[in-house]
Amino acid sequence: MQNTLNKKHLGILFGTAILCLISCTNKKETPQTTTSTSEEIGSILPFPEPPSTSTYGQTIYESKMVRRKATDHLPKDAPNIVIVLMDDVGFGLPSTFGGEVNTPTLSKIYNEGIAYNEFHTTSICSPTRAALLTGRNHTRVGSGTIAERAVDWDGYTGIIPKEAATFAEVLKNYGYNTAALGKWHNTPANQTSAAGPFEYWPVNYGFQHFYGFLGGETSQWEPALINDFTPVAPPNPDTYHLSTDLADHAISWMQDQKAFADDKPFLLYFAPGAGHGPHHIFKEWADKYKGKFDDGWDAYRERVFKRQKDMGWIPENTELTARAESQTGWDAIPEDEKPFQRRLMEVFAGFVEHADVQVGRVYDAIEDMGEKDNTIFIYIWGDNGSSAEGQNGSISELLAQNLIPNTIEQQISALDKIGGLEALGGKITENMYHASWAWAGNTPFRYTKLVASHFGGTRNPMVISWPKGITPDKTTRSQFHHVNDIAPTLYDILDITPPEVVNGFEQIPMDGISMVYTFGDAHVKPAEKVQFFDNNGSRAIYKDGWYACTFGPFTPWVPGGGPGLKTWNPKEDVWELYNLNEDFSQAHDLAKEHPEKLEALKKVFLEEAKDNKDFPIGGGNWLRLHPEDIIKSPYKSWTFSQNTRRMPEFSAPGLGKTNNTVVIDLDLKENTNGVLYALGGSGGGLTCFMENNKITYEYNMFLIENYSVSTPKLSAGKHSIEIVTQLEKPGAPATVTISVDGKEVGVCNVKQSVPVAFSATETLDVGADMGSPVSLKYHEKVPFEFDGVIEKVHVNLN
Repeated sequence: MQNTLNKKHLGILFGTAILCLISCTNKKETPQTTTSTSEEIGSILPFPEPPSTSTYGQTIYESKMVRRKATDHLPKDAPNIVIVLMDDVGFGLPSTFGGEVNTPTLSKIYNEGIAYNEFHTTSICSPTRAALLTGRNHTRVGSGTIAERAVDWDGYTGIIPKEAATFAEVLKNYGYNTAALGKWHNTPANQTSAAGPFEYWPVNYGFQHFYGFLGGETSQWEPALINDFTPVAPPNPDTYHLSTDLADHAISWMQDQKAFADDKPFLLYFAPGAGHGPHHIFKEWADKYKGKFDDGWDAYRERVFKRQKDMGWIPENTELTARAESQTGWDAIPEDEKPFQRRLMEVFAGFVEHADVQVGRVYDAIEDMGEKDNTIFIYIWGDNGSSAEGQNGSISELLAQNLIPNTIEQQISALDKIGGLEALGGKITENMYHASWAWAGNTPFRYTKLVASHFGGTRNPMVISWPKGITPDKTTRSQFHHVNDIAPTLYDILDITPPEVVNGFEQIPMDGISMVYTFGDAHVKPAEKVQFFDNNGSRAIYKDGWYACTFGPFTPWVPGGGPGLKTWNPKEDVWELYNLNEDFSQAHDLAKEHPEKLEALKKVFLEEAKDNKDFPIGGGNWLRLHPEDIIKSPYKSWTFSQNTRRMPEFSAPGLGKTNNTVVIDLDLKENTNGVLYALGGSGGGLTCFMENNKITYEYNMFLIENYSVSTPKLSAGKHSIEIVTQLEKPGAPATVTISVDGKEVGVCNVKQSVPVAFSATETLDVGADMGSPVSLKYHEKVPFEFDGVIEKVHVNLN
């Protein structure tokens, strides 16, 4: 959409300018004002400044100063707004609705409000967040895939256009104080460094304060934290956990708002990293679940399904869908591997419960402040369904993102070297549970996160409490709604007409609709809504209670995504058809019974896809087929100082996957120690460090393999170290050669290199290893700062 103003908008701006000129004329009488309707004024944001009523003469003795008052654009007693968005948690997990992960906060808010069992997301992180924040469909706002996999088609750029203002931007202009805490994941992955550009960071999308991490995931122990624009180290490293820190920060921020600006409502967007991988939690939280999942995921689904029906959370005629043939049954797991699979689920459950409890601390703080009655608290249980990205169970979950084949034997063998099952969830592993646990967590639906065709990937519970505006009602709301409906709902509550121009950008239409009509009547007829879904070519269309869908080419729980991707022809996909009025779980495909209905819906899908910039279908798969096109820095050479820290991997030189030469000029003491440079973290990365003047180069291949070489001891004084990496392509074997002062002193043979990336938010650091440590050899010494002098580090990509 072009950044232009139509005649109506120019007229309004011209009128505003005239007002300002009038207020500045040399008159003693109160200036005349023009009148505009609230709709006209609210159609352009920011609002014009109120005119001055002061008058002046040549001296202050002939003048009168009247301090202007800000115009109140909100209804009286506008509510505070808190939106909680959990991560990678499915429909069948929370105890609130029949699952077996304890969720006391979700239950409390449900008991004090209302709940929805037909609320939908996009099946993946960044797209859901973009749709939530803007009220538009994900591809319409450039978010057809996650920020790290963005490509250059309009629907997949990874950039929310300014023509789609977030609700934070709108509400800020209306008078709200705004903050976003936790996971963001809507900034291009190569624009998250201290050099910016910052145009697409949260503080430039309407949030006056941001505290959290910009990427898709991060260590819960050593997160890549950003405070507004500044990288910060986590406080209290010995007792730290990110979920706790975010709750602490949220409580402090809300208290400050009421202390410093009690007349202004606040908007808090609270998005913990839980339960996205890596699954990190204190041992005692995981131990609460010991033995609870011993009989496996198939039995879990049976128990939860029965409980969901008994509670009335799902219709009585709902059928439990079957496991896909490509998904593993519990009985197929060898007995000696089952303890590993059980512990992965115990850790996940403890991680998620802990996060829910932190949400409860935020909720209780609002009550303690006396703000509970007039606070809308929206708790969205997941940005998609539970995630299958752990595939067969993993101690280093980026293995799946890099499509690296591995075995459970490799996982357990590597785990045994670092502490066995008790190490899971700790500060070394970056574990994710087996994909079939994710399938169980999405009971009663088929499939998982990354699948947009079926509700295992897209249907997430939601609860809302607002004592002043919503009477508590345990009757389930079953109207079909989508995450893009949240923004229109907020505007409806506040009597805000969506603006036509924001900060000079003409706005694109809203796709979402208000849900306010459901607040007082659980059985009200659903509003008319057409909703399309697409992720990685898995796609669907909803209209009038009917739902057509096709699975697409990518299977998340199969290593490599399955065999279909390279030969896929979307025009040959087989579509399914469901009558959702009678079939809550998509158990009965009616495509053969109603071929005309199916063809009509397929036509609607194509119309919606074209209108929403969804073409090309499957655009999110491009980098799976062409990893060489991954987002990366445009530079070929860099010069770093000893204090170059926290350079995000997507902005850094690709040291582990490209031919490169690193030259380090340094000055050593007799026994110098510390990291020279490191890229990545404990789940995978590379590091070059020194212990008592001996250089060690180590390549941590996602914990399952480790390659290293050490050199003889160097003398004190100045040296030039050259480290040359040679490989045919990303993912191929690599040879790393170390020379000191022109003499070769060591060679490290890396059997396989990283194809895509070591991490989502770990960084390149010089003179230290920030975040989680790449090497176990200095795990107890992090950040293991170099105590010699690094004069410079020069990097060339060859």
